[in-house]
Amino acid sequence: MVNSKLNSHQVFNLISEIPDPEIPVLTIRDLGILRDVKWDNNNYNVTITPTYTACPAIPFISNEIKRILNEYGIYNCEINISYEPAWTTDWLTKEAKLKLKQYGIAPPLHSSCAKKIGAESQIHCPRCNSNKSTLLSNFGSTACKALYKCNSCEEVFDYFKCH
Repeated sequence: MVNSKLNSHQVFNLISEIPDPEIPVLTIRDLGILRDVKWDNNNYNVTITPTYTACPAIPFISNEIKRILNEYGIYNCEINISYEPAWTTDWLTKEAKLKLKQYGIAPPLHSSCAKKIGAESQIHCPRCNSNKSTLLSNFGSTACKALYKCNSCEEVFDYFKCH
């Protein structure tokens, strides 16, 4: 049984508030992971793009999409994982960057397409906003983050790397 009362835009909105399991203050819409919903051949086709190729959150997100749609009587759904174009931090909404900072993760400094030499060395601390920080590790709590220490407040924090 398909709930034919919902159009693709309504289905998109239904699932857009699914939280990212790694950064729960962000939704799949905030991250730009949810790319498209189309109705085709009596089927909703949902396209999502992982933040990186081996993203462990994709099975969870796919299951959440199906679970929510099932709650609304939508059972004909196909999840399409798209790697092209590759996800980029350019897809983060402005709201996502603000949410990251409020959550204690420094948001990306710039567009992934316009990286500036030395820009990664001026990461602002999400707690005190100082730009005096030191890279501790290129790998933070997840593959998309780096670990920094603020030289002003001495807090350690994640930075969401540009890519």
